[in-house]
Amino acid sequence: MVAPPPGYRDAAGPLRIVAIGGGTGLSTLLQGLKQYARQGLVDICAIVTVTDDGGSSGRLRREFDILPPGDIRNCMVALSEDEALLARLFQYRFSSGRGLLGHSFGNLFLTALTHVTGDFPHAVKVSSEVLAICGRIYPSTSQNVGLRAIMSDGKIVEGETRITKSRSRIVRLELTQGKVKPLRDALDAIAAADLITLGPGSLYTSVIPNLLVDGMPAAIRRSKALKAYFCNLMWQPWETMYYSASDHVNAMHAHGGKGAIQRVILNTTPLSGVHRRRYAAEKVYPVEPDSPRITEMGIEVVERPLLAKSQKVRHDPVAIARVAMELAGEARLARSQSER
Repeated sequence: MVAPPPGYRDAAGPLRIVAIGGGTGLSTLLQGLKQYARQGLVDICAIVTVTDDGGSSGRLRREFDILPPGDIRNCMVALSEDEALLARLFQYRFSSGRGLLGHSFGNLFLTALTHVTGDFPHAVKVSSEVLAICGRIYPSTSQNVGLRAIMSDGKIVEGETRITKSRSRIVRLELTQGKVKPLRDALDAIAAADLITLGPGSLYTSVIPNLLVDGMPAAIRRSKALKAYFCNLMWQPWETMYYSASDHVNAMHAHGGKGAIQRVILNTTPLSGVHRRRYAAEKVYPVEPDSPRITEMGIEVVERPLLAKSQKVRHDPVAIARVAMELAGEARLARSQSER
C-alpha cells in the first residue's frame, strides 16, 4: 500500500495524470504510477509518440502501413500486472523464423488487430482491455507520420532512426506530413488533467514529437493542470550531447512554445564512480542541473533523489511516480481552494 499524496483528501475522485512521451522513459513513469492506480488513487492517461521507424515497429509500419506499435506496447505492459502471462507474452520477441525474427508478439498482435478493427487507436483500446491495464493509452495522432530534422550543418535528415544516428546537432524538428490532427480523446484527457507530465525520455525522438502534432501544445497551455517536465539524467549520444537541463527546456519552448512547462524535475542522487567511468568511455555525461537558469525562465525546479539502483543510469519508477502524485495532489488542492 502507498500513502495518498498531499491534497488527495480534498480530491473529488482519483487524481488525473496525463503522461506524454515515448520510449522506456514513459514506460518507467507508468510502471511507478500503476501502484497508485491499483488503489484507485489516480486515473492514468498516456499519450504516446508514433514516429518510430526502426526495428520491429519500423518493419511493420513499412509492410502494413500502420502506426508503429512498439512504444504503445511497452506502455500497455508497464500498466499491466507485472507477472501476468499476457504481459510477458506481449513482450516475447521471436529469436528465429523467416519473417518473424526480431518481431515481438505484442507488435504483431496490434498489427493484426488494427486490420481486424480497421483503426489503430481502437486496436490499442481493445488490446488494453485484453491486458486489463490500469489506465488509458492514446497515440498522439492516428495519422502515419515521420520525423524530419534540420541539422546544424544545414543538412536535412528524415526518419527517427537516421536522426538518432546523425552526429550533427539538431536545430529543428518537423513532422514530414506537415499538420496532423491529434486524437480527440487525448485532447479531452489533457483538458481534464490535474497534472500533465513530459518525459523522461529522448528529448527529440520521444518527447518533442508529441508537441509537433497540431493543437497539442495549445491544448496543454489551455489546460488548468500543472505541467511538469522530468528531465533526463544523461546526455543522449549525439542527440543531446552537451545539453544542460535548461537546454532541454529551451528546445521544448522552441518547438511547442512557452507555457507548457511550469515545473522541471531534477535528480539529486550522485552517480557512482562505476557509472561515471562506464558512460565516460562512450563520451556520455550527466545532464547539468543548471537550476538558476531554469528559475530565470519563471519555471520552478523540483529536486529529488530519482536514480534507480541498476547497472544502467535510469530513473527509479517509484521515485518519479511519487513526485508525480505529489504534484497532482498539489494541483488538485490548489484548484479546489480557488473554487471555494
